[in-house]
Amino acid sequence: MAAPVLRWGCRGRRWALACVDGGSCYRRGPPTGSTCDRIRGQSSVAQQPLHTAQKPRKGEHKWAAVVGLEIHAQISSNSKLFSGSQVRFSAPPNSLVSFFDASLPGTLPVLNRRCVEAAVMTGLALNCHINKKSLFDRKHYFYADLPAGYQITQQRLPIAVNGSLTYGISAGKERGQVIPKTVRVKQIQLEQDSGKSLHDDLRSQTLIDLNRAEGQLRVDANISVHHPGQPLGVRTEVKNLNSIRFLAKAIDYEIQRQISELENGGEILNETRSFHEKLGCTVSMRDKEAKQDYRFMPEPNLPPLLLYDATSLPTGADPQQVINIDQIRETLPELPSVTRERLVQQYGMLPEHSFTLLNEVGLLEFFQNVIKETRAEPKKVTSWVLNIFLGYLKQENLAVSESPVTPSVLAELLDLLDSRTISSSAAKQVFEELWKREGKTPGQIVSEKQLELMQDRGALEQFCYSVMKDHPQVVMDVKKGNSRAINKLIGLVRKATLNRADPAMIKEILEKQLST
Repeated sequence: MAAPVLRWGCRGRRWALACVDGGSCYRRGPPTGSTCDRIRGQSSVAQQPLHTAQKPRKGEHKWAAVVGLEIHAQISSNSKLFSGSQVRFSAPPNSLVSFFDASLPGTLPVLNRRCVEAAVMTGLALNCHINKKSLFDRKHYFYADLPAGYQITQQRLPIAVNGSLTYGISAGKERGQVIPKTVRVKQIQLEQDSGKSLHDDLRSQTLIDLNRAEGQLRVDANISVHHPGQPLGVRTEVKNLNSIRFLAKAIDYEIQRQISELENGGEILNETRSFHEKLGCTVSMRDKEAKQDYRFMPEPNLPPLLLYDATSLPTGADPQQVINIDQIRETLPELPSVTRERLVQQYGMLPEHSFTLLNEVGLLEFFQNVIKETRAEPKKVTSWVLNIFLGYLKQENLAVSESPVTPSVLAELLDLLDSRTISSSAAKQVFEELWKREGKTPGQIVSEKQLELMQDRGALEQFCYSVMKDHPQVVMDVKKGNSRAINKLIGLVRKATLNRADPAMIKEILEKQLST
């Protein structure tokens, strides 16, 4: 109860008209029924499984979908939004509840400064306009986990408005092509969270935990479909989605369901639905035809929230008593889009590589630490981190922080490779040994397994001569102009030297011997 929750709404976004695999353009004709049909006991048209989108046939109508997201995010703070009660995950039920959280008569809300600063920082990161004056309102509704009968929110004048988030997706035939996309942000508001209802079906009772609510992130998706050029369709709201994967599945399913319903002569109800994670479909919860009257009114116990910037800051103001927007802007960390662009420019990596480095927690820091400690070129480091290192992590389902290979150890290995002390194949063999957590350094493994490249040119010349003598037909193919034949000779020499010979040196020696 009164947990610090940051809520922002994304304006309805029109989906592309002709997409494949999850876009908004679907073929006519109802798909087959699904297990979800049995949940409501209604027509099979209302509950349709998601099918891959296909381009419409000639004469068919296209559909466009509009999706708006309402995102509830938990603010990282030590105490709740309007009370001094602690915030601690998995605390015993009702162990962190103040008199205000329990809605005892005479208790008053006290706004948490940290939560306001976090809301301002989020607004700046999403390119919003920060309102220097915002208001709190009461939203009235009656439910067991809301003992006061109302929720404190920001309906009329929220803390931030009119933002945008630009991102890129890898697409196109050309490698590394990134298509920019932008989503609009309508507003960001601070909102008191309700308690949590714990339903005990065996005892037919519901218990209430007022510690806090629903977890760290949840999303409500508002979805409608229409023909281009026509008015927007009736929307449905899919509530309480708690993962990106389920959000995408719910949106795709609901678009397909609405199109199928309309193309079979049905109508879309303005209703609230939930997503059934196991069955992969949405299920009706309650209709919204009769708009609920929340009886919004100004919150009488909280004055207007006033913020300042460098130009409007009162002379002699106590920094502890005011919040300076410009000061928060200065502490804003480098945003992901800026980081990705810097990585591409600084290290010459492909755009999709920069996305991977930022999408894996801790991977960018690991990469940068390797760069600091090795003489190897950044492209070589990028290849090893994204292909070899990340591949081993995925194989064992480990986080970057759980890796047995540290940045300094990988840097040492890459230095051995860069100085041509070992070959590329030997380096991969050393990495495999390092992953076994035996505490050995790359240098020790190379020495123990005798993986150093051969430095004795005379000995290598003898190996080349022996291979040519034992494979006269391959030698003949090379002399006849078969460019691939020399690669076979190189492979045979490497095998004879237990992969300890430098391929470039082998090629040089072979070409010299073949020319005599």
